[in-house]
Amino acid sequence: MNQPLRLMGVLAHPDDETLGMGGVYARYVAEGVETSLVTATLGQKGRFRGLPQSDPGHPGPKRLAEIRVEELKAAVAVLGIGENHMLGYMDGELDQVDPAVAVAAIAGHLRRFRPQVVMTFDPYGAYGHPDHIAICQFTTAAVVAAADPTFRNGATPDPPPHAVSKLYYMANDPAAWDAYQSAFKKLVSMVDGVERQANPWPEWAVTTHIDTRAWWPTVWKAVTCHDSQVAGYETLKRLPPEHHEGLWGGRSFYRAFSTVNGGRTRESDLFEGLRQPATGEPVR
Repeated sequence: MNQPLRLMGVLAHPDDETLGMGGVYARYVAEGVETSLVTATLGQKGRFRGLPQSDPGHPGPKRLAEIRVEELKAAVAVLGIGENHMLGYMDGELDQVDPAVAVAAIAGHLRRFRPQVVMTFDPYGAYGHPDHIAICQFTTAAVVAAADPTFRNGATPDPPPHAVSKLYYMANDPAAWDAYQSAFKKLVSMVDGVERQANPWPEWAVTTHIDTRAWWPTVWKAVTCHDSQVAGYETLKRLPPEHHEGLWGGRSFYRAFSTVNGGRTRESDLFEGLRQPATGEPVR
């Protein structure tokens, strides 16, 4: 019997699923793929409608976490994501948690949901964000751990081992990077007194590009669910068509590994090598 196709995203903050992968989720949900999302933090330390935590109009970390969890639930419903799980870590401190605990938690979700394809941030954290870098490292390690029959994550019952077939890192190509810079100004992280700003991936390094132009309206509706985070970005509503296409019309990835395909020909489907070419059905 064929196993259903399953896709899991493991990300750092509420809104990463929409701003980073909304079109991908919407497309594969429409294709009948079973989908899951794991979000590591509650987004407690973010701004509120552009206001820093020091501003009197900011609701504070505890209330902001509650707001962002509700916003995430609303966006997940719009995108049609089938599962939504939160690890509950502190925003901005993901790289300080016990790696063994975080990896075990993610591995547990991998063993339970049993996705063929997993997607997460790239090793540079898009623009050097420590939480993004940490979730990439934890997810990559969890993919290995989930397949190891000797690994135990403490769950009761502990699901059997599961080997993921493909792992993808988000990769911003030049068009997407230009669009993000236009919408969100200069995307930077200040870490240990050093300003980090990532550069776009070179075109030749992008292994996979997913066309999501048909799902622009769905993604934009999900974006508006995250009002506490995007309300300050009025430029989003005034972007020229070419930048809307760069933001919502596609998503590029780097195929970190695959046990079912390879080569330098650019993919247009995360499930390449896992579907019957003629029918699109899962490979037996």
